[in-house]
Parts: sequence; C-alpha cells; structure tokens
Amino acid sequence: RWKRVPMKVHLNASRDPEVDRRSLARRARTILGALGSTDAELSVTLVDDLEITRLASEYGRRPRATDVLSFALAEGPGAEFAGVVLGDVVISLDTAKRQAAARGVPIAIELDDLLIHGCLHLLGMDHLRAADRARMRALEAHLRWELRRLA
Repeated sequence: RWKRVPMKVHLNASRDPEVDRRSLARRARTILGALGSTDAELSVTLVDDLEITRLASEYGRRPRATDVLSFALAEGPGAEFAGVVLGDVVISLDTAKRQAAARGVPIAIELDDLLIHGCLHLLGMDHLRAADRARMRALEAHLRWELRRLA
C-alpha cells in the first residue's frame, strides 16, 4: 500500500531578480493540484538558450533554442514511478523574456504559460493533431484562469 506523498516541486533556477522563485514553485503546485496530481513530484529548471539548445539536440529535437521542454518519466526509464514523480519541465529564461516582451506581458505570466504547457506534456497531452491541440489550448486557458483566480 502506497503512502500518500504531498506535492513537491523542485525548482532549479538562477537568482535572476525578475523571477520570484517562491511564487513560481507555488504556482507549479497550483497547476498540479488543478490537474488532480496532488501527490505528484515535479522538477522545474530555468536555463539559458545555450543549455536548452544543448538539451533539445541531445534528446533528438532540432538543435535550436525553444521555450520549454518536458521530460516525462512515464515515457522511459522510471515509468514505474509515474503518478508520483511526473518528470522535468525545462524552461529557457532567455526565450521566455523575449516572448514576454513581444507579448507585452510580465515575465511571471510567460513563465506561468510555459509551466502549464510543460506540465500538460508531462501528463501525456500533445498538440500534433487539431483535436488534441484544441483540447490542450482549452485546458491551458482553464489553468491560466485558476492561477489568476488564486493570485
């Protein structure tokens, strides 16, 4: 019988003054809770464009800077822990800042959106087909609403 494990968010982030680390971890827990993953464990790492390009290349993606990568444990070694340890969300802070500036939103809002997107990927959602894309966008909108409601 499994013991219920409280949500844990491991945040690996630079000391960038624009990033409120405590708030980002709290918002990750809110996202997990809204998705019903109340006993989940998640790692969130903020990196620069150089590091996310390296990771993308290393894991079979185009070697270019992207905004977010998700590494779900349910997809490979460690899948037996799925449901407890979801995996890793890696966000390029460089790209997030550019996207936030282009959208005219604070960096915190952009990080929320990327965190939501990454968490949905960890839970098996994708956006390759139109129907899946529509479902994922609707859930992203709902999760953004949840975060704003609790702000």
